[in-house]
Order: sequence, then C-alpha cells, then structure tokens
Amino acid sequence: MGSMLDAFWRAGVYCLHPRVVVLSFLPLLIMVVLSFGLGYWWWESAVDGVSNWLADNELLSAALSWLDQLGAAALGAVMAPLLVLFLATPAIVLLSLLLVGLVMTPAMVQLVAERRFPRLEKRHGASLWHSIWWSVLSTVMAALALLASLPLWLIPPLIMVLPPLIWGWLTYRVFAFDALADHASAQERKRLFDRHRHAFLVLGVLSGYLATLPTLMWASGAMFIAMAPLLIPLAIWLYTLIFAFSSLWFTHYALAALVVLRQEDDRPRPGFDAARTAVLAAAGAGAVATMTDVTDVTDVPVAGSLPAAAALPVPRQIS
Repeated sequence: MGSMLDAFWRAGVYCLHPRVVVLSFLPLLIMVVLSFGLGYWWWESAVDGVSNWLADNELLSAALSWLDQLGAAALGAVMAPLLVLFLATPAIVLLSLLLVGLVMTPAMVQLVAERRFPRLEKRHGASLWHSIWWSVLSTVMAALALLASLPLWLIPPLIMVLPPLIWGWLTYRVFAFDALADHASAQERKRLFDRHRHAFLVLGVLSGYLATLPTLMWASGAMFIAMAPLLIPLAIWLYTLIFAFSSLWFTHYALAALVVLRQEDDRPRPGFDAARTAVLAAAGAGAVATMTDVTDVTDVPVAGSLPAAAALPVPRQIS
C-alpha cells in the first residue's frame, strides 16, 4: 500500500510537468478532430435513429409522455441526443486511453526513468510493435466486454460497477505493459505481472473510476447539448489527463518494483554461494587428478588381476 501511495503522489506531481502538459494536447487534438468529423457526418442520422427508436418503444414513449405532463418536456427533447452521447462515451474513453498509451506513455516512461531511475538498465523486453499489438488487442477485448455488458448498464447498481471494472482491466493491461516494455526483460515483466497482479488491478480499477468523472457532464442535460462544442473537447481533455495520470501512476509503481526485483536477484545468497564454491572446488580437484593420472600413469593393470588396494595407477618414477 505504501508503494502505491508513493507512486500516486509522484504521478500527481509529474502531471504538472510542462512536457506532460504539452503531450496531453496531442491526443486531445486527434480526438477532437475525429469526434467532430464523425459528428458532422453521423450526428443527425444517429439522433434521428434514436428518436425513432424511442417513439416506437411503447414503454419509453409512455415515459416521455409522462415527463411532458409533469412539465419536463425539455428533458424529453434532449433524451435522444443524450442517449447518443451516452452510447458514444465508451468509444471516446477507449480511444482516449489507446492514444495516451501510444502517444504519451513512452515519453512519460522516459521522463520518469531519467529523473527518478537514471541508472536503471534497459533490457528491451518488448518492441514498439509488440506494445502496439498488445494495446490494440486489449482494447478490442475491452470493447467486446463493454458491448456485451451494455444492457446491464440500465440496472442502476451495475452501471457504477461494470464500466469501471472493464476500464480498470484495460488500463492495467495497457499501462503496466507499456511501463515495463523498454526497461524490463520479457522474463522480468512476467515475474512482475505475477507478483503484482492484484496491485496492478487495484490501480487499474481506481483509474477506471477516475475515468467516469468527465461523464458527469452528461447529467447537465439540455445545458450540455447547448454547449456541446465547448464541453465535448473539455471532457476529452479531462479523459486524456486522467489516463496520463494513470499511466504515470503505473510507471512509477512498475519501475520501482523492477528496481526491487533486480536488487533481490543481485543480493548475495550465502548458502547458495558456499555450495557453488564447494562444487566448483571439487570439480577443479577432480580435473587436476584426472590430468595427473593421464600423464603420469605407465601401466594400468587389468581389472581383477590385483587386489582392490593394489589396482591403483602406479606413478612413474622419475630419475
């Protein structure tokens, strides 16, 4: 727990570093261009489709009529746009996390290593393409899990549990791997994943809950729809900063754990070292004896022709 808290406050401090702040605008720029581009082509058709679905659904149509009678007609008017944003949120979160992992994490790992672990050896356990493949595969798996669990989000308690768990698992998979890709060997990475699996998962789940905070903007209803051109980029930037913080959190924790692992491997082991010294000494003495027998023996009696005590090599007499 102490190492997790230490990595937490260090990640918060590093988020204020100018290099991290500047890097956070690159995923933001990509996401904003992508979001507004897709919105320009698909927003109206998506809203119309959801509106038609709400009108065709008898239960939802009755609920909207009930809201109109209560004087909440404005809520019914923004229901379709809010549902479109609600359904688009998982895609925004997944793409934001993927972009942070691909664009920001390598630079932030280098920053942490330079400032905090300058003597940590790089053993290059995973290449760039390996990291990209791992991140994309993990993102696809998380997207499938989100789609499969989407109907369960209508149950109030589960919507507070399932998305953070899925996002937490994805955060753990992507950021823990990327944090160790350059400095740890493949064997060291596997050992650290086995040893710290539960800690990595806790970090991921907490990061998943942090990633739900920008979604609270959707609760402003009509105000959010009216200010969407301003609030959507703000929400995306908040997602980017949260995932940047999560990446730094994993980086500090994972690299510190790697240092401890290597210190354990380099620590003297008296029992093992003494046994190894004895074995090497015995092997060396045996090798010397063998060479003496080969060079100094003139005649080796046939086995069984002499008593056991006499059936030993007779050293050559040097005159």
